[in-house]
Amino acid sequence: MITGEIKSKVDKIWETFWTGGITNPLTVIEQFTYLLFIKGLDEVETTKENEALLLDIEFEGVFPKEKQHLRWHRFKQLGSPEEMYEVVSKEVFPFIKELHGTDDSAYSKYMGDAMFMIPTANMLAKIVDGIDNIPMKDRDTQGDLYEYLLSKIATAGTNGQFRTPRHIINMMVELMKPTPEDIIIDPAMGSAGFLVAASEYLRDHHNDLFLVQGLKEHYHKTMFYGNDMDRTMLRIGAMNMMLHGVDNPNIDYRDSLAEINKDKEQYTLVLANPPFKGSLDYEAVSNDLLKIAKTKKTELLFLSLFIRILKPGGRAAVIVPDGVLFGSSNAHKQIRKEIIDNHKLEAIISMPSGVFKPYAGVSTAVMIFTKTGAGGTDNVWFYEMKTDGFSLDDKRSPIKENDISDIVERFSNLETEKERKRTEQSFFVPVEELRENDYDLSINKYKEIEYEEIKYDDSKEIFKKINNVEIEIQNGLQKLGKLLGE
Repeated sequence: MITGEIKSKVDKIWETFWTGGITNPLTVIEQFTYLLFIKGLDEVETTKENEALLLDIEFEGVFPKEKQHLRWHRFKQLGSPEEMYEVVSKEVFPFIKELHGTDDSAYSKYMGDAMFMIPTANMLAKIVDGIDNIPMKDRDTQGDLYEYLLSKIATAGTNGQFRTPRHIINMMVELMKPTPEDIIIDPAMGSAGFLVAASEYLRDHHNDLFLVQGLKEHYHKTMFYGNDMDRTMLRIGAMNMMLHGVDNPNIDYRDSLAEINKDKEQYTLVLANPPFKGSLDYEAVSNDLLKIAKTKKTELLFLSLFIRILKPGGRAAVIVPDGVLFGSSNAHKQIRKEIIDNHKLEAIISMPSGVFKPYAGVSTAVMIFTKTGAGGTDNVWFYEMKTDGFSLDDKRSPIKENDISDIVERFSNLETEKERKRTEQSFFVPVEELRENDYDLSINKYKEIEYEEIKYDDSKEIFKKINNVEIEIQNGLQKLGKLLGE
């Protein structure tokens, strides 16, 4: 979690943008991110220089010898704000825009139309000074900082999208345990949170992949894919991935649901929180997706998309609104039937409605399935998450209670879940029962509540106790009256 001290520093920098006339939250985040990126580039370069010095090997960094003055630790020490503004606006910013030259990298594509919009030297000096005081070397702090910045985007977008809390993203990645051979996509990527978390998981659990040339190339060039329709978020996502050590992710400006998206059986892992409550015209949607379920609802269309783009044996962990689990329309039933009967539905993890506060109070669940094309659903694991380590009100304050580690542990050892009763927090439901219930996937449909009989005293006994209390009160009042001389 980001500390209160860092939040306070970020808020102060945000206020500097605001009072300087930059009031659009996305513009602030974009400009803030450029400067964080510039600082991060310098820190990564310094670390690599020190390692090369220690190992006594040659090192060719991002900054050529004649461009050393463009590094953060150099330009921040320039004599006056005007000098720094001149260097940053006319040299540093063009340098980072052309960092990948004319290649077709995600970074090059989305930095091409980036604009430096900080209007004055004094404003830049204040912002640089503020960012310089934020510790950025720890990857977790960096991620938390991004999350806190993104949290400042006011509520949900017009098409129903809102940011996914980082601890929920991490939980989903831990549940799926990405491998070095995976090809991972988020077709509604936003700031690339799922892709970043997957890349971090692989660094932590499969560090040896960087010793195998083929796998290392795959990690940097052909493992991570993301689509979005907001160029600002694509830029932020590209910088986010690069700062987290992925050189060339495949990030595209694309409507994933449109006919133009021809992806089919290309990926082995989908991690996503697609837009809810969006509604599209049939003409705008790929015909392939409408074959599974004819609908205008984006949350159902995205499930059809995930099935289409996964390779056989590919897995998906995706967030869906509760309506997907029990909606009674033909389209809702068709998509559930498709996943249960023609593929392998593995788990439904019900999350409390407060998880997405303060942006939305919608109840959601994580759906986990494997594409088989030949069925395979046997017993589906249900888990009722009651708490995620934060209060479920708008404040989302940290609390002690947290089901996430229990969810990951239990999902990793499903054999031990077979004897769990329906009265417990997690249990299996056989596929026959799901079919009998019209493919309803709501946990409330299957969980059992144990009622404890409460025995009360006989009514005469209760009356006697009340009467005794009343007598004691009257006696007390009489004593008090005597003491007061009445």
